[in-house]
Amino acid sequence: MRHCLLLDLKDDPALIAEYEAHHRRIWPEVAAHLHEQGVLSMEIYRLGTRLCMVMETDDAVYNPERMAQAQAEDPKLREWEDLMWRFQASTPWTPAGEKWVPAARIFDWRAKV
Repeated sequence: MRHCLLLDLKDDPALIAEYEAHHRRIWPEVAAHLHEQGVLSMEIYRLGTRLCMVMETDDAVYNPERMAQAQAEDPKLREWEDLMWRFQASTPWTPAGEKWVPAARIFDWRAKV
């Protein structure tokens, strides 16, 4: 399944550059966690301070609640998330206590082959 999630960055060019540098080589523990949770691919796009994450998941494995629980229980993953929060900011539409929020798909077109 494809997921599209949004998040903002703090409006600071130095912090944005550092955030992007961290994502050129994520920690091995983060990559392993994504794989174990059924994430098949993940891309993050940026326009200004707005981030858009597109994630493909294996629905037989992926469960967002289980993924969040596993993340909360792992000290290294909490360390990564705490580090990332230095750069991140909630969107104006993000519920309190959340970070990445799903976008509503409003259009879906595919060429018929």
